[in-house]
Amino acid sequence: MTPLTYESTLRELATDQGVLRYHEAGDGPPLLLLHGSGPGVTGWRNYRGNLAAFAEHFRCLVLEFPGFGVSDPTDQHPMVAAPPSVLRFLDGLGLHQVDVVGNSMGGIVAAQVAAAHPDRIRRLVTIGGIGRNIFSPSPGEGIKLLVEFTEEPTRERLVQWLHSMVYDPAMVTEELIEERWAQATDPETLASARRMYGRKAMESRTAAAANSDAPPYWAMLHKIKARTLITWGRDDRVSPMDMALIPMRTIPEVELHVFPNCGHWAMIEAKEAWEATVLAFLTRKDAA
Repeated sequence: MTPLTYESTLRELATDQGVLRYHEAGDGPPLLLLHGSGPGVTGWRNYRGNLAAFAEHFRCLVLEFPGFGVSDPTDQHPMVAAPPSVLRFLDGLGLHQVDVVGNSMGGIVAAQVAAAHPDRIRRLVTIGGIGRNIFSPSPGEGIKLLVEFTEEPTRERLVQWLHSMVYDPAMVTEELIEERWAQATDPETLASARRMYGRKAMESRTAAAANSDAPPYWAMLHKIKARTLITWGRDDRVSPMDMALIPMRTIPEVELHVFPNCGHWAMIEAKEAWEATVLAFLTRKDAA
C-alpha cells in the first residue's frame, strides 16, 4: 500500500456552515473516525497510526471537528457544534449509514448521534470517555490539568497534561510536545478551547446542567440501536474506568474491552491489540 501521508489523504467538504476538512483512505464500507479534545488535538494525530490497518477493510473518513484549528472555526461551544457537523458531513458525502469510532469527546459525539439518529450508525466503537464518574472524583486528573493549561497555556502545563494521557511516560516525546504546542497555542484554537475547558466555562456548564430539565447525554444511551464496543485503558487518568458502568449497563447491544498498562489513548498506546479487537468487532457477521 502507498504510504498514507497527511497531504495525500486530506480532503475538504464545503457546507453551509463552513468548510469541514477530513482525511480519507481505503475502500469498502464507510468508517467514520472522530477525534477527542485537548490541546493540539486533531483527527489526524489521533488516528494516523491506525489508518493503514483500517484502510485495508474500510473507506476511512477522519473528520476534523470545527473549532480545533483544522476545519473552519465555530462560535459555538465545540461540543454543541460537533454532532450537527457529523450529520452535515455524512449528508454532504451522501452517506446514510456508517460505522463510527470515537475517541473520548468523539465517542460522546458518536453516542449522541447514535441515540438521536439510530438509523445513521451501524456499529459504534468508543475509546474511553463516555458515561459518568460513579466512584471516582469528577472531573478526573487529566481534565483538571487540561483546565489549568487552558487558563495558562505554558509548555510545562502541556507536558503535565500529556503525561496524564498515557500509562508509559516514554510516549511523551519531544516531537509530540512540539506539534501539540504549535496547534494548541494558535489564537483561534485556544479561544475555542477556553469556551470548552476554561474555568468559567466549566463552572457555567455545571450550573446550567444542574438547572436544566434536559437529560444529560449519558441518560439517553439506552436509545442507541447500534451494536457497540466500548474500549478503555485500564490506567486512564482522564476518564477513569468506572465511567464505563452506565453505558455498559444501558446500551442494549454492548461489549466492553479493557487494555492493561494503557491510558486514555488506547488506539495509540495499545495499538496492535486495539486494532485487532476493533477490526474483529466491525467485521463480525451479524447473527441471522
